[in-house]
Amino acid sequence: MDRRKFLKYSLAGSLVAGFFPSQLYSNDTRVQSIHPGDKIKLGSTGIRTSRMAMGTGTNGYGGSSNQTRKLGIKGLPDLMHAAYDEGILFWDSADQYGSHEHVKKALKHVPRDKVTILTKTNSRTREDVEADLERFRKEMGTDYLDIVLLHAVSNSDWPSTHKGGMEALSKAREEGIIRAHGVSCHSLGALRAAAEEPWVMVDLARFNHAGVRMDDDVPTVKKVLQRMKANGKAIVSMKVYGAGDLVDQKDEALRFQANYQKNENLIDAFTMGLESHEQLQDIQKRLPAVSASV
Repeated sequence: MDRRKFLKYSLAGSLVAGFFPSQLYSNDTRVQSIHPGDKIKLGSTGIRTSRMAMGTGTNGYGGSSNQTRKLGIKGLPDLMHAAYDEGILFWDSADQYGSHEHVKKALKHVPRDKVTILTKTNSRTREDVEADLERFRKEMGTDYLDIVLLHAVSNSDWPSTHKGGMEALSKAREEGIIRAHGVSCHSLGALRAAAEEPWVMVDLARFNHAGVRMDDDVPTVKKVLQRMKANGKAIVSMKVYGAGDLVDQKDEALRFQANYQKNENLIDAFTMGLESHEQLQDIQKRLPAVSASV
């Protein structure tokens, strides 16, 4: 087949599949640069979503965050809609951030089955997690949740101490209330336990080029994440800008993420706590630009 026919049929095939070149799955070698709205497979969960998640929990504590405090009940859903219009279909929320009501408002104008909703519970017992799942769904106005994580797990023996919560999430998955479960790790011991625990489907891990607000230095965390990936778990990286400490190093931070998604195939997706439309436009331009040279 000559080059002209090859290009013709290649383009036709991509259109039939419903993708444009910038939306091919991350393991496709034809991708030269990556974009926040690229569609990726989230490990073995069966979930297909965008490469970047819209985080809602910068400095999140006590039921609020920068996003909920600064943007409010109208501004945050508006920002989520703007991201959705640009192909970012992954929403990262948590009970601790107080962002569930913002998700509910955003869902009024977005088809539920077109977005991936991740949330987190600070509860640990079976009874408390079951109650949280019922409350979370009411707060967000949805019958099901895509991903639910045990939030801010820090002890290395959490698979034993949090067994009740794990059982509640397993049951919820069997009943179709959630699609996947896992943990958000906040210590090296917890991360190592997550890498080996068969129950974990998704891990939210702190990972950036400077080792800022991470569980250990980059080489140490990388080794644990490699073990986690080898065990078939989906990895979503957080603290990409070091919770704001690395905003003067955006290119370096995004180049690091691009390398571990595009070349190393270690990170499945990443979450960013954007606080304005300007920040959304910045990452939409910056990520493709820096990733092209990785």
